[in-house]
Amino acid sequence: MQYAGVGGVSVGGGSVDCDVLVIGGGIVGLSTAHALSRLAPGTRVVVLEKEAGPARHQTGRNSGVIHSGIYYRPGSLKARFAVRGAAEMVKFCAEHGIAHEVTGKLIVATERAELPRLHALVQRGRENGIPVRELGPAQISAYEPEVRGLAAIHVGTTGIVDYGQVAARLAESSGAEVVYGAEVDLISRRPSAVAVRTTSGLVVRARALVNCAGLQCDRIARLAGDDPGMRIVPFRGEYYDLSRPSLVRGLVYPVPDPAFPFLGVHLTRGIGGGVHVGPNAVPALAREGYGWGTVRPADLAAELAWPGTWHIARRHWRYGAGEIHRSLSKRAFTEAVQRLLPAVTADDLTRAPAGVRAQAVLRDGTLVDDFLIREAPRTVHVLNAPSPAATASLPIGREIATRTLTTLRSA
Repeated sequence: MQYAGVGGVSVGGGSVDCDVLVIGGGIVGLSTAHALSRLAPGTRVVVLEKEAGPARHQTGRNSGVIHSGIYYRPGSLKARFAVRGAAEMVKFCAEHGIAHEVTGKLIVATERAELPRLHALVQRGRENGIPVRELGPAQISAYEPEVRGLAAIHVGTTGIVDYGQVAARLAESSGAEVVYGAEVDLISRRPSAVAVRTTSGLVVRARALVNCAGLQCDRIARLAGDDPGMRIVPFRGEYYDLSRPSLVRGLVYPVPDPAFPFLGVHLTRGIGGGVHVGPNAVPALAREGYGWGTVRPADLAAELAWPGTWHIARRHWRYGAGEIHRSLSKRAFTEAVQRLLPAVTADDLTRAPAGVRAQAVLRDGTLVDDFLIREAPRTVHVLNAPSPAATASLPIGREIATRTLTTLRSA
């Protein structure tokens, strides 16, 4: 047998026994492994990741924002974990020498119809314990000279980081045996243990299983014999790089539409000094479909067979049509950006790598808004962990680890 130790990459046939098996080497899975080693020293943890390294999908393809938690319903897991997680993420990065910066951000209203939603965000931020400052047009210009708006709020606790680096550090420091190139194709759950087989023939037997498979989490749940009651519907977020990064000093966001779970096109200055513009949100034609040219018929057929997909289409077709138009038309995308940044031109925008959001959708078409964690015998399934999951990954990992350890003690 060949399998990876900490940070290893090779995998072959054979078998291994452990206390907890985590499927998924994104930031949530690795944070869970990290938390297990802290909460229960001596627990043997194995992480299976189908890619050749950590953070190859949602974790490594987002905008790198440390979110404040201002958007999320007070009392929700997202609100609690994002606020706590932002502070913990900054501390973790400082302790481990990972480049990061607490930049603050502006949320800008460009139309009068957005003003009530902006004021509602002020109240929500205060309920979540987040420092918020209200700004008029002149004050907006003091922060961002090229940004135009009727009013804005400044959120001081927002920051930026490279989450791929965070995930890699979590993998190194977790004490877990991280196996890369290990795609799961069979799960057998017995009263005494869970056995998992990979496509290479490696068999891992564990006392408990944690499903942190992100874009594949509902499939892993079904492999384990559980009905997750949802399906992942993938939405691709497309980005551009701004060729004149001097136009933007920090982070600038529009006022989000509460009827839809996406924040809209925003401007993000990254750790390296470049500025990302985006993302939009268009249907992906594969679970890992990072461009219109990536089509996997099996993924698409499964998506179209889920009743919730059609309910979404009926409810949000106008919004979706606009997003697709902006995806296919650079001019339309540029016009959307110009609402916040009038000086930008189409020539200033260069295509950048896209990401795919794993959005859990219920049978009736409800887009699951909060983090969704469900338990089954000897198993914990993480079924919805989109943004701000990277920000919140450390407290999410502790929550999952705590539930897993309870499962072990009661088994």
